[in-house]
Amino acid sequence: MNFNEIYALHFRDVYRFMLALCKDRTLAEEITQETFVRAMDSFSSFKGTCKVNTWLCQIAKNLYFNILDKNKKIDYNSDTEGMVYDDLADRLADSIDSEKIHRMLHSLPEPYKEVFTLRVFAELPYAQIADLFGKHESWARVTYYRAKQKITGRLEDLS
Repeated sequence: MNFNEIYALHFRDVYRFMLALCKDRTLAEEITQETFVRAMDSFSSFKGTCKVNTWLCQIAKNLYFNILDKNKKIDYNSDTEGMVYDDLADRLADSIDSEKIHRMLHSLPEPYKEVFTLRVFAELPYAQIADLFGKHESWARVTYYRAKQKITGRLEDLS
């Protein structure tokens, strides 16, 4: 079984697990994406001593607890202004952040720039973005997530 099949088979389960754990859709999606990024990077070292689904949920759980440890003052079950995982769409509504995000977006290498643009501004689903590039949906999700992380990281560096 290749990684794209694993992603397609287990994405929903990992997302549901994270949603049940953190009770925040945005955070659950962020952690789920990061889980698959990390799993893809370390898939060759997966020993198979447990089910793939168990391994993925363990990665997700560890990511979630690492975030909680880093941000003990943040209540992820409520909408607070200080949340680390601000939705970039909300930040785009703010003209100052919008200008910064657009500048950072244009400095991103391809395919990050185009995938982010197609997802956020054209509001295309991941499957359609993947079709445009001749790739799998999991590639589109991971590429978008990485682009978003790059922009978010650069915004945090400016703050």
